[in-house]
Amino acid sequence: MKLKIGDKAPDIVSKDLQGNEVSLASFKGKKIVLYFYPKDDTPTCTKQACNLRDNHQQLLAAGYMVIGISTDTSKSHEKFIKKYQLPFPLIADPTKEINEAYGVWAEKSMYGKTYMGTLRTTFVINEEGYIENIIEKVDSANHSQQILSV
Repeated sequence: MKLKIGDKAPDIVSKDLQGNEVSLASFKGKKIVLYFYPKDDTPTCTKQACNLRDNHQQLLAAGYMVIGISTDTSKSHEKFIKKYQLPFPLIADPTKEINEAYGVWAEKSMYGKTYMGTLRTTFVINEEGYIENIIEKVDSANHSQQILSV
């Protein structure tokens, strides 16, 4: 199922790195930037995360809470957060349940080979839990500006 602007955002229920339960429902009343990325500590994913880090105060000032999701493990996320001093939570989705609920686990191709992977996609979710914007053509180096220009 492909999500569209105006759809109710599927709830996510997972744990953060401290073992606390995280769900979209618990953030009701806040705007959320939910960004899906393929892999911790790879060049493009790092560029995207660091852009969000460097502009985190602007995003907070605009009322956004940032949450990143990938299929990496919590241990991988912990290293990534520490290495780049990321000020926002990363959610591990090794079962791909959240990726599938958001329609970002899909067939990709590189160098003529096809494989399954995460489509780099950002969902901007309003205070009521509805999708306000979907950014599918993510400019990793300028991602915060893409979000703030909506």
